[in-house]
Amino acid sequence: MRYKILVTNDDGYEAKGLRALIQALKELDDVEVMVVAPASEKSACGHSLTLVRPLRFVGVDDNFFKLDDGTPSDCVYLALSTIYVDSKPDLLISGINRGSNMGEDITYSGTAAGAMEGVLHDIPSIAISQVMDSTDPQGDFTLAKKVIKELVLKIKNGSFPLPQREFLNVNIPPDLDSTDNRDAKMVVTYAGYRFYANDSHLHRNPRGEEFYWLGLHPLNFLPREGNEGISDYEAIKAGNISLTPIQLDMSAYKSMNKLKEWIE
Repeated sequence: MRYKILVTNDDGYEAKGLRALIQALKELDDVEVMVVAPASEKSACGHSLTLVRPLRFVGVDDNFFKLDDGTPSDCVYLALSTIYVDSKPDLLISGINRGSNMGEDITYSGTAAGAMEGVLHDIPSIAISQVMDSTDPQGDFTLAKKVIKELVLKIKNGSFPLPQREFLNVNIPPDLDSTDNRDAKMVVTYAGYRFYANDSHLHRNPRGEEFYWLGLHPLNFLPREGNEGISDYEAIKAGNISLTPIQLDMSAYKSMNKLKEWIE
């Protein structure tokens, strides 16, 4: 029986990162790839489902559908309830995202949300993102393709390393065609503390009406004291591949006793 992989993303069905991921997976033996991706870019949509309007699958190619105005979570949810009625996929992969998903960006990320939806349905899931210059029209996914194939083979021929409701968040360093990243190694990391500025840009249309574009922030991270190991940002900065286990349980267990004392 072929190993079934469900693929989604948040950059849309035409994204180069998605095409690179599909190509990489199809190079593996005994693997069946099913793609359900948003019809348009849904970056930073978070773990959102569409509940106020109907959704429609549109065929793009064999085993390839776009979901009309759907989010990554919609794509996974509907794929599991329609395409995979009799049996679940063996693995879900969301990506390859064009840009990083580190630190608290995970809470915004549609790429991470696709993986979140997968583990909610007890499917081993990976979110993979490529750190790159946002102004680069091409991007290089060479290392990302190599890494995802290694991870898939390791899972396919062994087991998924994480328990239920945890997914693997992978970030690939930039400048992949340079010798600097030739020896990039996989490093297990925790999610760093991202520094966020309140950046927006005011413009006016020809009628004089104001509108705003939200700004893109540079990758600046704050020190995180009391944690062993290194953060995802530190791994990327060193030119390595960041592998971060992410759990859906966001309960602040360390604060429970303090909260009990506060209410008494």
